[in-house]
Amino acid sequence: MTLNSRARHTRQPSDQEESTMPPRSTPTARQERLGAELRKIRESAGVTARAAAALLGTNPIQQSAYEAGRSGISEDRIRRLATHCACDDAAYVDALVRMANERGKGWWEEYRGVVAPQGLDIAECEHHATRIRTFQVAHVPGLLQTEDHMQAMFSYMSSDVPKRDLEAFVAFRAQRQQVLAGSSGTPYEAVIHEAALRIRVGGRDTARTQLKQILERSELDNVTVRVLPFDTEDFAGSGYSMLYLHGPVPQLDTVQTDTGHDPEFFDAESRLRQYRKRYERVMLAALPPAESRDVISRIAHEL
Repeated sequence: MTLNSRARHTRQPSDQEESTMPPRSTPTARQERLGAELRKIRESAGVTARAAAALLGTNPIQQSAYEAGRSGISEDRIRRLATHCACDDAAYVDALVRMANERGKGWWEEYRGVVAPQGLDIAECEHHATRIRTFQVAHVPGLLQTEDHMQAMFSYMSSDVPKRDLEAFVAFRAQRQQVLAGSSGTPYEAVIHEAALRIRVGGRDTARTQLKQILERSELDNVTVRVLPFDTEDFAGSGYSMLYLHGPVPQLDTVQTDTGHDPEFFDAESRLRQYRKRYERVMLAALPPAESRDVISRIAHEL
């Protein structure tokens, strides 16, 4: 694999070719998102699924498969649906067409069956994001972690995981970090609470190396790191960690949050707006990048 490798693209199929494709048994979060956006277009115009199927020259079962992400859909059908439903946002429709064109498999598919599907979905969403922003209270963001930090963290969380799987988890997360690499690295902004920086994951040496790596990554042109210090008076102690993934258009933004079990994804505009406001409030309380680097350096020196 090469740095910044991208999913392969193939020629967009015609309506007839599309109809012969087998349904997907386990659509990815991104495929489900495309289907959900098609449903939003239809419902916003008051068009029934049966009427949309007739318009697109298919049947209600196939229409349901489109909207559930279980079946690919041609560019012609997307544009026909958008036109009929008076969706005249050209940038939005073009973005949906590009999503439908993503028929190649990304590097993350090599880990299917080892890494949980939600983890693969995060990698896919990061890969396609135009900008990534994250706020973490108790953990160093995954895209900034060293491999020793990853190994210590995964070992603690799943002490009985086989060594082979542990190595795969570390390799998978390390590969995710390639979105930040090179001249075309994705713009990335991380706000990290001081608490996360002071937790000695893996011991003193591993923690010190981790802090040094954060400092090195913060010097990249596309990476900004801010620290939310303990002594700020503008933070109420909320534990709302989040990963905000910007799409090519605002309607395709996605928020991912961690729970006690599996990651959750949100894309409803009301939820996106809520998380944008939360992030902006955190940003106002965080230190500027230069002062943040000073704090990280001081913590590393204290270890």
